[in-house]
Amino acid sequence: MIEAICFDMDGILFDTERLSVESWITVAEKLGLGNIEKGVYGCIGLNRTDCRIFLKEVYGEDFPYDYFREQTSALFQERVEKEGLPVMKGAGELLSWLQEKGIKIALASSTGHEKVLSHLRRADFTDFFQVVIGGDMVEHSKPLPDIYLKACELLGVKPENAIAIEDSPNGIRSAAAAGMLPVMVPDLVEPTPEIEELLYHKCDSLFAVRDFLEDVL
Repeated sequence: MIEAICFDMDGILFDTERLSVESWITVAEKLGLGNIEKGVYGCIGLNRTDCRIFLKEVYGEDFPYDYFREQTSALFQERVEKEGLPVMKGAGELLSWLQEKGIKIALASSTGHEKVLSHLRRADFTDFFQVVIGGDMVEHSKPLPDIYLKACELLGVKPENAIAIEDSPNGIRSAAAAGMLPVMVPDLVEPTPEIEELLYHKCDSLFAVRDFLEDVL
């Protein structure tokens, strides 16, 4: 019995992964850091602590992580202020539909909690969620299961009775490790055969997610 839906945020509710990638590439070029694409795609789904570890492993201990993230965050925020927060098609409709059905809803994002809340306020999505967890609220980020286990605990549901809506391989690994039912809506990264094996289902849009949920809820 499905009792709850847990959403990732970036790449699922908001089309922010593309903004992040573009911001990282722009800042890396400005600072003369070379090709940053391995770093940016490898960090999708990681919180800041694990992202720092990953980038220093890839680019060396002298990688200017704090300054780099300061600059990328500033550029990202500048674009959001200028262009608006890009909401994924079907996000509001899906959240409204789940709320009407009385399904428990959580958000489990590797992004910091305050930034998550800011995005939700901008989109007027705050009231849809009973639980909102940011990556700075758990010790280990995705692909470890901590954030999804915490979401299920706070919702009061067993992981096997909850679906996780994710776009990234790290997110799918996290949900599967938590014992949840992972549904993938690929954004920037398509699933590998390894990830396909972990999926409960794959959808090509949030509209398709609603169609699928109508059959399983």
